[in-house]
Amino acid sequence: MTEMTSPHRVSHGTASPTSTVSAGLRAGQARRFGRELGYLLTGLPLGIAAFVVAVTGFSFGLGTLVVWLGLPVLVGLLRAARGFARVERRRVESVTGRALPPHHYRERGGSGLGGLVRALGDPQSWRDLLHMVVAFPARVVGFCLALTWTVGAAGELLYVTWSWAVPRDGDDQSLLDLMFGVDSRVADIAFNTGIGVLMAASAIPVIRALVALQSGLARGLLTNRYAAERARR
Repeated sequence: MTEMTSPHRVSHGTASPTSTVSAGLRAGQARRFGRELGYLLTGLPLGIAAFVVAVTGFSFGLGTLVVWLGLPVLVGLLRAARGFARVERRRVESVTGRALPPHHYRERGGSGLGGLVRALGDPQSWRDLLHMVVAFPARVVGFCLALTWTVGAAGELLYVTWSWAVPRDGDDQSLLDLMFGVDSRVADIAFNTGIGVLMAASAIPVIRALVALQSGLARGLLTNRYAAERARR
């Protein structure tokens, strides 16, 4: 007797298309989150270097401009600003997956004193220099919040594993006790774990907002679409 196979029977050894798509989306989200987190964490050392070069170079160049030494210093600073801008454009395009609007620099104005003076007249180079300064606070905030949100979320989610090390004798009080006057170990673990859940759930939008802030600064200062379009005409 031939056994009839139901057409509605689903093989348990093969993943359904829906679960495959869902797993792919989760993997894509995880990769994107990793890129965005890496962008924020690596932005601080780059921001420190850029800020120090910008402030030191501009102060020294402006202070020695009266003896003409500051002129080549400022020109060299603007060229360094171009280099930092080039790095940041690549970082933004890598983390967002989208190309930035075009940018345009004026051609070099030749050699000698006149060439140095004309080199100082490039607006985009000054915008690059401004970005080195104004992006520094955003990078500091981005680094601190990104590190706090991710490490803090992991620490709070795992609070049950290390809560035993928190002193609870005498005047030492838990966060829950300080806030609500509840002195309970179980309640303290539940409270801190809940904080970890909230931080983990909000980590993606928080990190994404910080990336949007920094990439917005780069888009606003390191690109000049209209100048680039005029240069191509």
